[in-house]
Amino acid sequence: IHFTGMMKIATKAFLDQKAGTSGLRKSTDVFMQEHYLENFIQSIFSVLKKETDVSGQTLVLGGDGRYFVKSAAQKIIKLAHANGFGKVIVGHHGIFSTPAVSCIIRKEKAFGGLILSASHNPGGMDGDFGVKYNISNGGPAPSSITDAIFVASKSITEYEISEMEDVDLDALGETRVDDSFVVDVVDSVDSYVAMCKELFDFNALKALVSSASFHMHVDCLNGVAGPYAKRIFEEELGAMEGSVVNFSPLPDFGGLHPDPNLVHAHNLVEKMNSGEFDFGAAFDGDADRNMIMGKDGFFVTPSDSVAIIAACYEHIKYLKEGGLKGVSRSMPTGAALDHVAKKLGVPLYVVPTGWKFFGNLMDAGLLTICGEESFGTGSDHVREKDGVWAALCWLSILASTGKSVRDVSVDHWMKYGRNFFTRYDYETVPSEAGAAVMKHLRAFIDDQSLVGTKFESGHVLATCDDFKYVDVTNDEVTEKQGCRFVFEDDSRIIFRLSGTGSSGATIRMYVDSFESDSTKCLNDVKDQLKPLVDAAIKLAKIEELTGRKEPSVIT
Repeated sequence: IHFTGMMKIATKAFLDQKAGTSGLRKSTDVFMQEHYLENFIQSIFSVLKKETDVSGQTLVLGGDGRYFVKSAAQKIIKLAHANGFGKVIVGHHGIFSTPAVSCIIRKEKAFGGLILSASHNPGGMDGDFGVKYNISNGGPAPSSITDAIFVASKSITEYEISEMEDVDLDALGETRVDDSFVVDVVDSVDSYVAMCKELFDFNALKALVSSASFHMHVDCLNGVAGPYAKRIFEEELGAMEGSVVNFSPLPDFGGLHPDPNLVHAHNLVEKMNSGEFDFGAAFDGDADRNMIMGKDGFFVTPSDSVAIIAACYEHIKYLKEGGLKGVSRSMPTGAALDHVAKKLGVPLYVVPTGWKFFGNLMDAGLLTICGEESFGTGSDHVREKDGVWAALCWLSILASTGKSVRDVSVDHWMKYGRNFFTRYDYETVPSEAGAAVMKHLRAFIDDQSLVGTKFESGHVLATCDDFKYVDVTNDEVTEKQGCRFVFEDDSRIIFRLSGTGSSGATIRMYVDSFESDSTKCLNDVKDQLKPLVDAAIKLAKIEELTGRKEPSVIT
């Protein structure tokens, strides 16, 4: 490949390059500004080079196929060359799912990886783009690194870039640029599929999935999960052709919103409501989130999903062989997992939202299964949440028990009780209004004036706080992670601002209520939670402070 040398390009700092919970996300046109992407990548590399020698090290690079992924990948390859890295492993066509990047970092013992995705945010020229740096364990960079990157980004004056031709990302194989730098374009799916074959009993799965009496519908929402789901479910496990739909990653996701919930994955919901299919799943843009459904539109909440996978771990090959070291959930997630941990006698860890907190526990050998209410489920096989893995867990449970999704879920509630859970998302609220809601709620926490108060719903407030987490692996303190209002019956109302949006603020309101009476476990969720939901909306003054009468999404 033609290469003429290295250049230093003068630049001016952008002051908005502060990463959220899952990297830096902005609108696509922001990332496409002159120097914007280069500044951020150089800031990452500069921080890494301060800590260690990156000479000859390997980076993994890929994205979810959204608009600007290929162009961004070419720029990053050139920046990596100029900054001394020895090799970049990039997915075919620039494509890698987020869990696949984690898998390959670990398999190849790479220095780290760059994921080009805005996850479940819309794509296209008018959509969003994102960049996330993952460290050598395969997981998201810790706050110490992301904070240092932000500091570096505010004082950057130049970046280093290679004057080399673009690499053909559509052709598999190695391209040697010079004696010290190689770009290896690899099949995006192979390593991930090989890993799954080690984790799961593919023979047992194939017996179920290929059966003429079993019908599944998997919607990849035109995100990066498509090539993985198509290969695994149809080609490896023998699902009927057409079982996997919207499987071609598209720059704008074909106009779909790649967020696997009941609103944005409405096509899957309609298919499952028809009664034609026994199992349904949807995945987000970068394939780390999932939604699981059963026949006749039976919806498994993410909070229930992680609890059921943990409770049924003996039906999943590698979990049965290795056992459970511990389980964990994010603080806002419904507490269904807590009851499983107690009954199984395994440690439970409640952490802030953000997968890096799970990764620390996994690296310390303390954690096996974890999940977030935001449709993320995973285990210590990688250091990211993993949508396709979650679907394979559920299929393993169905294959082993011979039960339906609904029956597995109901049996779980009968044994452990049920956490009725809902989340209200108020999206793209003006940042000032979002801050006003949180300030209003924190005033109650500061003065503790509501403790002991009986709400109109009949619930008596036992405690309220702003969640603070001390990481048991490194004593790192993370504060102001969400306002919690916990009632005497262990029901909870939680409010937090999401860190995954690209503009404005998203207020998330979580309502969680535990029911131990098996005769009430089949009650309607809306009816069961309505008094507490009404109390939460009134408490936060959402309509008064934001002008919003209804949430954007209810889960």
